Amino acid sequence: MFRSRSKDEQAATAKVIADQPQQPRDPQAPKGRPTPKRSVAQSQRRSVASTPMNRKDAARRQREARRADLARQREALAGGDERYLPARDKGPVRRFARDFVDSRFHVAEFFLPLAVVILVLSMVQAGAMQTYVLLLWMLVILLIVVNSIVLAIQLKRQLRKRFPDENLRGAVPYALMRTLQMRRLRLPKPQVKRGERP
Repeated sequence: MFRSRSKDEQAATAKVIADQPQQPRDPQAPKGRPTPKRSVAQSQRRSVASTPMNRKDAARRQREARRADLARQREALAGGDERYLPARDKGPVRRFARDFVDSRFHVAEFFLPLAVVILVLSMVQAGAMQTYVLLLWMLVILLIVVNSIVLAIQLKRQLRKRFPDENLRGAVPYALMRTLQMRRLRLPKPQVKRGERP
């Protein structure tokens, strides 16, 4: 029933054990990894202690973190700090597109004030005023389209020259959307003056 192990089996087991490399191991360390440094262990204990115990605390902390991120983004949009800008505004290509737009006048940035003026003039019922208002409206739209086409061609050329290896996808529509905003309302705030080279 119970038989003793043969000498051959004992010798084979001893040989396998002898072939394994012997490493000195810290008796306090968990098996398979070294003992962490004191600073690492303390920071791990703090992070475990600061984790919320229930869903309500977790949701509150998440809201506070989101608010802090949004506040940082607002400051970055006002000051132009690249680190905290939203993803759509990050990168040297988008920065160049913004500077390219901000360095010149565009008809599209006056679209909203012109639209209000045209709307007010369209309410005047004097003679041929309606015809003049319609012509003015069509002229403004034509100028915006022509200005946008010229801007797109110039910006594409400059982007290809300055950033030959970068992904330029979406930079031109991004710049065209920026031209529709009045300069003082643009976010991120303009970093170059009109007439400056970007």
